[in-house]
Amino acid sequence: MTMPNLKVLAASLLGFIGAAGALAAAPAPPPPPEDQQLARDMLKTLVEINTTHAHGSTEAAKAIQGWLLTAGFAPSDVVLLAPEGHPTKGNVVVRYRGKHSERGKHSEKPVLFLGHLDVVEAKPEDWSVEPFMLTEKDGWFYGRGTIDMKDGDAALAESLIRLKRERFVPDRDIIVAFTADEEAGGDSNGPAFLLKDHRELIDAEMAINLDGGGGNLKNGAPLYFEVGTSEKTYVTYTLETTSPGGHGSLPGPDNAIYRLTDGLRRLEAFKFPVMLTATTRASFDELARVDPGPA
Repeated sequence: MTMPNLKVLAASLLGFIGAAGALAAAPAPPPPPEDQQLARDMLKTLVEINTTHAHGSTEAAKAIQGWLLTAGFAPSDVVLLAPEGHPTKGNVVVRYRGKHSERGKHSEKPVLFLGHLDVVEAKPEDWSVEPFMLTEKDGWFYGRGTIDMKDGDAALAESLIRLKRERFVPDRDIIVAFTADEEAGGDSNGPAFLLKDHRELIDAEMAINLDGGGGNLKNGAPLYFEVGTSEKTYVTYTLETTSPGGHGSLPGPDNAIYRLTDGLRRLEAFKFPVMLTATTRASFDELARVDPGPA
């Protein structure tokens, strides 16, 4: 579930893309109404394609490929790829040619934008609406993927179409990769597959992962645009307990299972202290300035 923020997201994307590696001087104006409608239609189509791990992303990748080919992109610049043996885990890589681009030769390395097509599972019985249908009510969009991240995919695809229509030519090539299998971390992770088998298609000077931030509205007006400086990660611990040997018919109070249970209970009650990094402190400072209040 997310607020319908395709307007601010698409405008911000145009600012990013228009700069093509340089900072934009000012925020891009809102897209024309027809582009906003096209982005909404794209979002509806993508949300209503089930791209959970079991179904894969090829159908969604084909939809994006079709939109871009219809908009005038050369077939050689809109490439659909899937790992061998995994035909449902499709990725589509788009190259928007810049001023200094030649076929097969690039004087300046491109800027790469990333957006994943897959979504986490959604059981209809857990939802108040159909998860694989775009529902708009009370100023909100409902549906699996409306916020992570088919809204961003739609904004990216529509921005490319608008730029093509307006004959915009960036200083360098822009590459957009719509990828598979991000949520599951599975056997067909799109960026890993492309790096390993098709590096030439996505080789870039800088990569912007659209899943690391996004545009935000307040009362319908653009408020701020988030940019992540790193990604979450994890660490795995293995706990092992021991106790004196014995027989299952005579369980004693000093039992390895009970020791492990006691430790897990203490872990459950533990509350990690609040820690601010340079990024989070700067983010809170700026949010307090642009949106003051008790939050």
